[in-house]
Amino acid sequence: MKGSGMEEAIATIMLPERVDSATSASVEALMVGALRPNASVIVDGSGVTYMSAAGVRALAIVLHRADELSARIVFCSFSGPAADCLLVSGFSQLFDVADSTEQALSRLRPKLAEGPADRLHP
Repeated sequence: MKGSGMEEAIATIMLPERVDSATSASVEALMVGALRPNASVIVDGSGVTYMSAAGVRALAIVLHRADELSARIVFCSFSGPAADCLLVSGFSQLFDVADSTEQALSRLRPKLAEGPADRLHP
């Protein structure tokens, strides 16, 4: 029996400790592998302690690919130097960045109308 289709599965990708020139190709391939048309993906950066420009570039490439597929990506839980790298590069304004996995999930889940007026008047 099929589900209602109201909420598709949301993939979560955990990034490695270092996202730099040595790891960015494999990180990019991991993220691109999770993309499907209309997919919802969370990229969890809680384990990242170092991110170089190559890592930021990999995130940007994946964001562009997601846009081509009408997929949604929310990046979350970046802290310390990795968060600083996103901020200083200006990419934090291009990406949908959440503070936590829970916040990322809430952004990706479909919003259900609360009452009849909400259902009739979006």
